[in-house]
Amino acid sequence: MKNNKRNYIELLAPAKDLECGIAAINYGADAVYIGGPKYGARAAVGNSFKDIEQLIKYAHKYWAKVYVTLNTILYDHELNDAGNTANELYNIGADALIIQDMAFLEMGLPPIPLFASTQTNNLSVEKIKFLQNVGFQRVILARELTLSQIKEIHNATAIDLEFFVHGALCVSYSGQCYFSHAISKRSANRGECLQACRMIYSLEDSKGKTIVKDKYLLSLKDLNLTNSLPDLIDAGISSFKIEGRLKDINYVKNVTAYFRKSLDDILNSDSSLIKGSSGKVYFNFAADINKTFNRGFTEYFVNTSKLQHNKIAAVNSPKSVGELLGKINFIDKDYFTIKTPSRLNTGDGLCYFDNEGVLNGFSINKLDGDRIYYKLCKSLSKGMDIYRNHDSELVKTLKNNKTNRKIDISISIIERDSQLLFAVIDEDNLTSSCSLPLKDFDVSENIDLSHLLEQQIKKTGNTIFNVVSVSIEIYSNYLIPVSVINNCRRNLYEASENNRNIHFQRKLFNICPNTFPFPESKLNYKSNIANKLSKQFYQRHEVQIVENGFELSSNHEGKEIMICKYCIKDELDICPIKNKAKLKTTYTEPLYIRDAKRKYQLVFDCAKCNMKIIY
Repeated sequence: MKNNKRNYIELLAPAKDLECGIAAINYGADAVYIGGPKYGARAAVGNSFKDIEQLIKYAHKYWAKVYVTLNTILYDHELNDAGNTANELYNIGADALIIQDMAFLEMGLPPIPLFASTQTNNLSVEKIKFLQNVGFQRVILARELTLSQIKEIHNATAIDLEFFVHGALCVSYSGQCYFSHAISKRSANRGECLQACRMIYSLEDSKGKTIVKDKYLLSLKDLNLTNSLPDLIDAGISSFKIEGRLKDINYVKNVTAYFRKSLDDILNSDSSLIKGSSGKVYFNFAADINKTFNRGFTEYFVNTSKLQHNKIAAVNSPKSVGELLGKINFIDKDYFTIKTPSRLNTGDGLCYFDNEGVLNGFSINKLDGDRIYYKLCKSLSKGMDIYRNHDSELVKTLKNNKTNRKIDISISIIERDSQLLFAVIDEDNLTSSCSLPLKDFDVSENIDLSHLLEQQIKKTGNTIFNVVSVSIEIYSNYLIPVSVINNCRRNLYEASENNRNIHFQRKLFNICPNTFPFPESKLNYKSNIANKLSKQFYQRHEVQIVENGFELSSNHEGKEIMICKYCIKDELDICPIKNKAKLKTTYTEPLYIRDAKRKYQLVFDCAKCNMKIIY
């Protein structure tokens, strides 16, 4: 692996609330992203200033960071409140704001770094250069980019690059989906996505012929780029993001632990790479992302060499299938057997796709040797794949798990000038100390003070520290009560923790408005401009505003409500480019997808390999 010019490598984990945020830190995250009280792209998981401040204080002990999402588009009546929210988040110590709406750059905010959310449609070198030049400190790249495209952006810019490596995938380019608002007035760009992409559709041609009936044609598998982590580092990614601000705490624990170990294996083999925070996580369970919520995994478009065989949709179900256990090799009326290396437990949730492609599930009632007893599953048959989407033992393990994160310290105790001098040096080379006068203590030959001191000083309890070495240099065995030694230990650890807080380097950056030209001269509704400050921003950057944001329009007929790198034709092996030699067209274009209420036209831009959905 070659040297990376931005060699701090950050694992960024999601948090729907304070509890999940603390768990993410404990299980190895270098940073956490969490929704603010309002204006986050997951409206259902807002958090109070009090909880966010508590999370910030906890994270900063490990020199980990907390980024707060304010990444919805704003309306005029919300501008003052959004600005006040941003100011308050700065005041309580947030390390950055993740935003979509350019109105924030017009608010005269305090010097808090701004990150460009993936909702700002970050695809091109020109766009990322612009965001860099107007003051953003980081860009969260579009999930659809390939390694070569990421590398091109990295080589042409000097801004931090963040990329999703795990979790649910939006089928549309982020920030460019208006499907939910078109059919329900619930805007994805306002944090209220209806998840139209997880619904059932039929595929029809222009003559009404049904090509595919009642499938989840827009529902994608989940992202897993474990095997691409080294390549992403080489390409210039410095922050590796786990999706999941709606996921539960067990998901956060398991997936964060998994990627912590994966990244540590890389960091330990390359001295040019530095972990983005301090502390070591002591795991007492084996993390496995196959055992946590997933719809099956895909690497999406990162590796172009794999695209020919990369089926990325989960057309049979938008629900979690979990881990593949194996195939049924024998079945009776109330039990079956499968050959699997996995250990099963009563209470596990199993699932399978029946002969119609419908996902069915059941719980294990009883285990008897290799016999798995079940009820109410008439469609099981020999040879079927069986998955486990609820691992009862893992859930129990994570609930009661004692995984913790510790800062390594070395302690010295020296007798000097009638005092015992206690000093600690932590893994970041910070030194803290306290002292104990010896004038009030007698000397005795019947005790071993060195042994007692070492025994007591190494008791770290619930502190954030792990003692790796103790050196003691004393000349007499003073009769010091254990309670006094313990009090010195508490003072020493408290001083060290305070010292870490003092020396945490919070990065600050002031936005200085400029007139650097935007890459496009005219902008339509897809630029998500919904307020006067956003208009002011783009106009200053030499843009003509042609159309307000989609949410401000009342007539959506004929408009593009989704644009995807994913293509239904490609997924169904009817792509006229990839399958030109063997394809026999049996349908008449244009094609449509139909739900229970209406149909939507599909437009295929094969030159750019994009699929558009028209309302």
